[in-house]
Amino acid sequence: MLIHGVDRGSESEWRAFVAVHSFGQLVAGGRNRDVPVVVPTQFVLDGDEMVLHLARPNPVWGAIEENPTVMMSVAGDWSYIPSNWKVVGDEDPRLGIPTTYYAGVQLIGEAHVLDTAEDVRAVLREQLQSVQPEIEVVDPSEHGPKLRAIRGLRIAVSEVRAKFKYGGNVDSEHRLAVATRLDARQAPGDAAARAHLVRRLEPADG
Repeated sequence: MLIHGVDRGSESEWRAFVAVHSFGQLVAGGRNRDVPVVVPTQFVLDGDEMVLHLARPNPVWGAIEENPTVMMSVAGDWSYIPSNWKVVGDEDPRLGIPTTYYAGVQLIGEAHVLDTAEDVRAVLREQLQSVQPEIEVVDPSEHGPKLRAIRGLRIAVSEVRAKFKYGGNVDSEHRLAVATRLDARQAPGDAAARAHLVRRLEPADG
């Protein structure tokens, strides 16, 4: 992922983003494969560790056995910015350059497969507590033999690539003009994109 300096995300930014967007694409390259294994999945980020579970027949296990280094790719809060939004004052709107605002975070680390019943139960408890803490459920141990259908995974994060592409390459006047138009349009993703844009105004100009 290409990340220009003005788009580079801080640790506080990417952690806040991942806390809200806890669904990503798990990518396992394996060894000497024509294409990597890519698995859409829910996960929990606990400090510097990702926790998740997947079905035993999932092809990702073979790729992880070959090479335990994996990536979780998370993207969201995207919004299309039309060309005529990129101009202010008497600038010619025909010369505006369209773009897409978005956030992307790639978490890279070593995967550790969890196969024992107790480990799998621990993973499920952690995920349930994270995604639905207000809902009462039985302990995963109550599901008995059904737990044999899944395996757990803990990924120790060693590298993070974080990109927040929200107009950091232009001045505040042009970004605020886009923010006003996002506020007026209110399409899916616009509110989140506008919040990122406004939050990043001072750091990008400073």
